[in-house]
Amino acid sequence: MSIEIKDYDGKMLKTIDVVKSNFASVRAGRANAGVLDRIMVEYYGTPTPLNQVAAISTPDPRTLVVQPWDAALLKAIEKAIQTSDLGINPQNDGRLIRLAFPQLTEERRKDLTKQVKKYAEDGKVAVRNIRRDAMDEIKALKKKSEITEDDQKNLEKELQDLTDKRCKEIDELCAKKEQELMAV
Repeated sequence: MSIEIKDYDGKMLKTIDVVKSNFASVRAGRANAGVLDRIMVEYYGTPTPLNQVAAISTPDPRTLVVQPWDAALLKAIEKAIQTSDLGINPQNDGRLIRLAFPQLTEERRKDLTKQVKKYAEDGKVAVRNIRRDAMDEIKALKKKSEITEDDQKNLEKELQDLTDKRCKEIDELCAKKEQELMAV
């Protein structure tokens, strides 16, 4: 047999890692450097991730401090944060940028929960697409008579069990993130 279920499991695990990083970028009332991961700063004409041009620290639970390694970047970083979907106004003191995370409103919590559910659903769709690709490969092997019908059924069952397990993992991550968002 030339199909390895563990190869497809590896792809599913990568999908779960993407879902985790998407969840980390959703702010939950506490300061978390992960919310800045998607912010790109114009650095010598090249869009560069913020965490590659500045040190990011958390002096207290509701504040992030962004200290650029090149002071000339302060304005560009401030602009990048303002134009992002973070909804936080950066305070520039000439040396570093402070981001104060306000307490989330009930409405904002619900919006963020919807966003988290969308990320989770996108992840589950990706996992199911990986399953579909594997199923297609299994059927192709059966058609070429490289595997028996029993092998086909066993592989398909193993693949379905794996898909269910990975989707359940995503649901658990989603529930945990929702709980974190709704905690006051």
